[in-house]
Amino acid sequence: MKIVVLVKEVPDTYGDRRLDLETGLADRGASERVLDEIGERALEVALSYADTHDGTEVVVMSMAPEAAAASVRKGLAMGAGSAVQIVDDALAGADLGVTARVLCAALQRTGFDLVIAGNLSTDGSGGVLPAMLAEHLRVPHATALAEIGISEGTVTGTRATDAGTAVVSAPLPAVVSITEALPDARFPNFKGIMAAKKKPFEILSLADLGVEIDPATAPQSILTAVNEKPARAAGVKIVDEGDAGEKLAAFLLENRLA
Repeated sequence: MKIVVLVKEVPDTYGDRRLDLETGLADRGASERVLDEIGERALEVALSYADTHDGTEVVVMSMAPEAAAASVRKGLAMGAGSAVQIVDDALAGADLGVTARVLCAALQRTGFDLVIAGNLSTDGSGGVLPAMLAEHLRVPHATALAEIGISEGTVTGTRATDAGTAVVSAPLPAVVSITEALPDARFPNFKGIMAAKKKPFEILSLADLGVEIDPATAPQSILTAVNEKPARAAGVKIVDEGDAGEKLAAFLLENRLA
């Protein structure tokens, strides 16, 4: 079985997060760049299956700038057998529609039985890419899985719903996404880090994939304005001089909070 895991380099959630006010894009130099944790959990699902099923091939794939290679290589150090990174200047600022098209082409080129992704990234938080990929690839999808089971021809899982828990399944090939309910990822050990340097790491361009993108017309979503977040203002302080209750009630009414 061939499992492709989609991973993404994101700004560290423990660091500063800012938008570039000139471009409207995330300022990826504002904090340390790391492999998104939800992508690591998705990789752990694939590696756990490979640990007990000989012949399983695990590939990590990412659409990211060239500088993200070190983060993608972490997936190899964790245990993936190979990596694919799509790098092209025309992809700067790509929206979800463009991203889905490009990853679809890369997946078709690489081949897969199962694609595993996180349910949403910690930077864009779109949450729709796995479903968009499945639509492009014309395969079934099962998203937001809190539990997952992989067999030779089927993937199953459970997802939380407003009414309880739903049990879903899909025949392979398929696309699935997982939530943070799945176990934490393993840490790369020294042996894995050294082995990662010798594992196949393919860099692909849009030309390699046969995808043409016109930066002027490709995005399906366009950012029209961006402004710096205003500084947090001081709140209203009510001093009790015997009429605090009345002042509080007036404040709530004035701000339509009551």
